[in-house]
Amino acid sequence: QVQLVESGGGLVQAGGSLRLSCAASTLGFGSYAMAWFRQAPGKEREFVAAVSWKGGATRYADFVKGRFTISRDNVRAALYLQMNNLKPKDTAVYFCAARDRATIPSVVDDPDLNEWGQGTQVTVSA
Repeated sequence: QVQLVESGGGLVQAGGSLRLSCAASTLGFGSYAMAWFRQAPGKEREFVAAVSWKGGATRYADFVKGRFTISRDNVRAALYLQMNNLKPKDTAVYFCAARDRATIPSVVDDPDLNEWGQGTQVTVSA
């Protein structure tokens, strides 16, 4: 098991940037595929971005391509999401997700088996 703690959320104006972080409490972080999901009020949770356990492969939802960048630091056991050119529709609670020895498709397509953080609120004003 891994404990995940997100940080870096906040209130930003449209067009602004935020960098989310997710700290993982596990010695085996390097074997976890990681992802970010988000959930807006009244909507279902949706996939945002994922990165493979070595960091060599990434996958993005179409609505964030070119604006968001996912990265990881296996030494610091941390996951990041750099969000640029934020839009009001990006407003949501952003969750960090992890799964040991998993592929990106399994993390994205079968999220109920992921381990989750508590989330961090991102609010983008017009």
